[in-house]
Amino acid sequence: MTIPHVQNVRIRDANAADLPGLRALFLRARRETFVWLPSRDFELTDFDKQTRGELLLLAVDGTGRLLGFVSVQEPTDFIHHLFVSADHKRLGIGTALLEALPGWPFRRYQLKCLRGNQRALAFYRASGFAEVGAGSNEDGDYLLLERSGKPRA
Repeated sequence: MTIPHVQNVRIRDANAADLPGLRALFLRARRETFVWLPSRDFELTDFDKQTRGELLLLAVDGTGRLLGFVSVQEPTDFIHHLFVSADHKRLGIGTALLEALPGWPFRRYQLKCLRGNQRALAFYRASGFAEVGAGSNEDGDYLLLERSGKPRA
């Protein structure tokens, strides 16, 4: 896969050796993204709790450096998390992670995205997701988004 400005991007399954980097990326990305929430509420161990039992795919460059990851609750095709490191955003890493999901683009994937996360909402809409519901949780108001399971025209 060729992504501008990033050499030899590879998407692969996560393994135990990846956990320290994944934890750090998850913590850093949440603190940078969810600025309306107290950063002290985020902990390094949140990654393990929130992704337990989920499919974890990660993007690495040619040197093995972690660029981003996606976690999916497979029985329901629910994308629980998708984060890209701050210095690799808008380079196609998020799109590459979505396209690596099992059955993409034909399976119907869903996700929740906080309304306050306008950049992520724009990304998901550009990736073919549409609003199918809304709600609220301890992090704020969110939209339930779904990708139709058909390739975009």
